[in-house]
Amino acid sequence: MRNKINNSIRVILIIACSALFSCATTQQSQLKSRVAEVYNNRGFAYCEIGQYDQAISDFSKAIEINPRLAPAYNNRGAAYLYTAQYNQAISDLSKALEIEPRLAQAYNNRGWAYTKLPQYDEAISDFNKTIEIDPMLVEAYFYRAVVYSLLEEYDKALLDTI
Repeated sequence: MRNKINNSIRVILIIACSALFSCATTQQSQLKSRVAEVYNNRGFAYCEIGQYDQAISDFSKAIEINPRLAPAYNNRGAAYLYTAQYNQAISDLSKALEIEPRLAQAYNNRGWAYTKLPQYDEAISDFNKTIEIDPMLVEAYFYRAVVYSLLEEYDKALLDTI
């Protein structure tokens, strides 16, 4: 009888310890996620004031803390775009889309990077995808019109400006 009680107490202690560890792990994970978002937000602020190297550093820190934070890849990709590092931009924007396939802004940013290379077919494809996901993202229409103009497809360019 005493062995049964001792075994029951052991089982209860194991369950209680597991539950406490699980709660601590969840809280630690949530804290890490919040810290990553803080770095991402500060990086975005650096982009807004044109301090792209500092922005890239903060986005990289956010990604190091949370490698599944798609907006950080998108934002670092945009910062790479501003610094004319188009291949790095495409790499990050593709990673953002791998994590979050319906992130319209990442398609839009990647389309602009393709435009700069110039890889116009890929650019138009990404702008089309942007518009499919978020028809209210009006800059995608503008950028697509730019690409059509570069291709001398003025009739298509005009349709995007109406």
